[in-house]
Amino acid sequence: MAETKPQMKDAYEMILEAIDVGVYRPGDRLVESELAVRFGVSRTPIREALQRLETQSLLTRDGRSLIVASLDHNQLAELYAVRAELEGLAARLAARHAAPEEIRVLNDLIEEDRALLGDPAALSRANRRFHKQIHLASHNRFLVQQLDLVHRSMALLATTSLAVEGRDEDALAEHERIVTAIAAGDGDAAHAALKEHISKAFETRLKHDAAAVEASA
Repeated sequence: MAETKPQMKDAYEMILEAIDVGVYRPGDRLVESELAVRFGVSRTPIREALQRLETQSLLTRDGRSLIVASLDHNQLAELYAVRAELEGLAARLAARHAAPEEIRVLNDLIEEDRALLGDPAALSRANRRFHKQIHLASHNRFLVQQLDLVHRSMALLATTSLAVEGRDEDALAEHERIVTAIAAGDGDAAHAALKEHISKAFETRLKHDAAAVEASA
């Protein structure tokens, strides 16, 4: 029986991942030929991937060039508002449907993330993993799909709120409260705890951005 080869990531996934990890940041120009060389694929799938990313508003036009989009204040507020509602719903459903194994995984992730305190980039990646686990624990495929779209847009944020002093420890404490509520099967408490967590992250980001503007003035 022939050995099955692992499925390779397509051009869209590779470009999206590069944006997500900060290889390409808001304002960076994406060039078909350069991307084809970087990812070792032909220009046709690169072109199709860029068109798809533009349709999803992750890329925008600057003249004839495509650049990684950035979010203005209103777009940021809209994104966090939608994220809070959808994440809150995911937590509520997780409290109802999560298996004991899924709850143990969430607790394990929190313990693993303690070792990452002081490393904002690593903690940001771990934070996405933690939230993704809650999404999956909701056992609602349509909600998971919508949250995937929201989190793709989060990649357009040039910085992480977890880089602000003290925010990393606060975020882990908030994660603990969310998981405690899910484990107790308390959907209302899980919903409230996760919405509060997103609200605190948004507030931290706004204060950080305001301080950055003031410092550059």
